[in-house]
Amino acid sequence: MLGLVEGITEYLPVSSTGHLILASALLGLDDPERKRAVDAFNIVIQGGAILAVAGLYRTHVARMLRGAVGRDAAGQRLLLCLVVAFLPAALLGPLLDEWIEAKLFHAPPVLAALALGGVWMIWLGRRGADGARPGSPAGSAGSADLAPAALEALPFRHALVIGLFQCVAMWPGTSRSMMTIAGGTLLGLRPREAAEFSFLLGLPTLGAACLYKLASNLRRSAAAGTPDLFEQLGAANALLGLAVATLSAALAVRWLVAFLSRHGLAVFGWYRLGLCAVLAALIASGALVIG
Repeated sequence: MLGLVEGITEYLPVSSTGHLILASALLGLDDPERKRAVDAFNIVIQGGAILAVAGLYRTHVARMLRGAVGRDAAGQRLLLCLVVAFLPAALLGPLLDEWIEAKLFHAPPVLAALALGGVWMIWLGRRGADGARPGSPAGSAGSADLAPAALEALPFRHALVIGLFQCVAMWPGTSRSMMTIAGGTLLGLRPREAAEFSFLLGLPTLGAACLYKLASNLRRSAAAGTPDLFEQLGAANALLGLAVATLSAALAVRWLVAFLSRHGLAVFGWYRLGLCAVLAALIASGALVIG
């Protein structure tokens, strides 16, 4: 179940981490004894989303690999753009990880982030910044700097700004995809291009988060003499979650690219607000208790 939630929501602008925290609570997995292991598991299964994008965008990945050894100029430039965009999260992530896990990995902050993000996406849709109109121009500010449909032409300063947008998504419930896609469209990328850059940026970002969270869990467990996430949740369960996340993420990515080209981001804003309303009503009635 968690692998399916991760795969479907990782690249949709609705917050995979927020959905995983809420799903874990609904499944009764947020008790104190298992919470740290489940939180780590919810990050580690993002590896499935990485595998999905690496497979779907293998041509871009191959070009970047050739560019890394100086054999493809366009691939090298795209790789450098991703490095520039990744740096802010790489620097801030390890510094804020403990505080974020302690203060924000709970239902109230997640619901607040879902609601605020929903309002922002609806606002973007109404001002036309999410490219919802088929055949509309590439965007507003900075569009003159971009060659049509060419991620390799993204200015490095724009890549840095998208990376700063991504840092806001460290607040669970905000959505990394929402911030990077919206940031890209505000800077002049078409929705499809912004989404594809967001997907590719997820390779180093999610990869680093997975490895960091896995290493932290194994190190803490070894130091405290307590079971690690594989021992506590089961290695087979972790592999199953990873496999399900890979397949569902591949389907979600293909659907999202086509959807954004026709409809833009606003519908996801309404979804986020509706989800918040339903969950708030369940919590207020006592039908749902989330820590």
